[in-house]
Amino acid sequence: MSRPALPSVVVDDTLGWLRLEVREFIAAQAREGLLVGQVDSWLTGWDEDFSRSLAERGWLGMTIPIEYGGRGRGFLERFVVTEELLAAGAPLAAHWISDRQIAPSLLKYGTEFQKETLLPGIAAGQTYFAIGMSEPDSGSDLASVRTRATRVDGGWRVDGSKVWTSGAHRSHYFIVLARTAAVDPDNRHSGLSQFIVDLRGPGVDVRPILSLDGRHHFNEVFLDDVYVPDEWVFGTIGAGWEQVTSELGYERSGPERFLSTFPLLDAMTGACADGELENTGELGRALARTAALHEFSAAIANGLSRGEPVDVAASMTKVLGTALEGDIAELAGCYGMDARSSTLGEDLRALSAAALAQRPGFTLRGGTNEVLRGVIARGWGLR
Repeated sequence: MSRPALPSVVVDDTLGWLRLEVREFIAAQAREGLLVGQVDSWLTGWDEDFSRSLAERGWLGMTIPIEYGGRGRGFLERFVVTEELLAAGAPLAAHWISDRQIAPSLLKYGTEFQKETLLPGIAAGQTYFAIGMSEPDSGSDLASVRTRATRVDGGWRVDGSKVWTSGAHRSHYFIVLARTAAVDPDNRHSGLSQFIVDLRGPGVDVRPILSLDGRHHFNEVFLDDVYVPDEWVFGTIGAGWEQVTSELGYERSGPERFLSTFPLLDAMTGACADGELENTGELGRALARTAALHEFSAAIANGLSRGEPVDVAASMTKVLGTALEGDIAELAGCYGMDARSSTLGEDLRALSAAALAQRPGFTLRGGTNEVLRGVIARGWGLR
């Protein structure tokens, strides 16, 4: 087996003007009290007004063609914008899944009707999606999904449940992975298909799963004889596994996989520079790891713009990045309690508490790191 080529490292100096523009916008939002940095902002920071303000500046739907309401720009430009917003802890959850993976998947697999119906709303920050892949007792083993879709006159009837559906209680749609044919013991990935389901339609029941700190962003979604018309079949019946694999390349490779706790790392760095916290080698190592992942993730964005397969490289980003996020949370747990300044201590404790509450999910969501190490090993012909 030939090993997949890793994406070449790119330098985005030519997009410095765009970084500066985003930073000026962030500074203005902070001055007006419209942006307060938070950890895990792409998952928990739901602010529809902020999403629409990004759309007004052309920073949503950047890779969507102009004819569908987008900006017709490249993946690397989107990377620059999203990286700056994530680093600032901006509230991105409302539009994140729609913009990150649903839009490019619609462009690749969607029908003309689906593109014309959904893409303009995504680009405008008005149409929100959740993800309908994982199930109870299935986790990252998507081939074991038990949600079923049965052919009926004019469409399909879907029954089952999905879990870890972030934002489903506020979103309009999610794309459901379901089994449309019996399991083939020799090819468990066959017989899977995808459907675009209205989360507010009949037979859909969204139930909250609260985090350790009592916040609500995860859900379990139950589908009871939900009717999906043929025009909302996503892609090709039976090709669900290939489609999901392609979609996960967008989900696992972006800067959100190593910047979820960056606002906390930034606060610790500033405290050290001010002499409020003791500098340590661990802090320096966290900064170095962040810089390296920036280069690698940017290179993947460049590969996506060229239409290259990035599934193995994306898995590597996810494994390395989410491990870093967890290490930052644990390091900050100690730092926040030891701060000598009472004001600084309160700030760090708040950020640290949020990071530690979210920390268990870092290496689980988007595929567990244990499973992704297997993806990497197989991709490199090591098992």
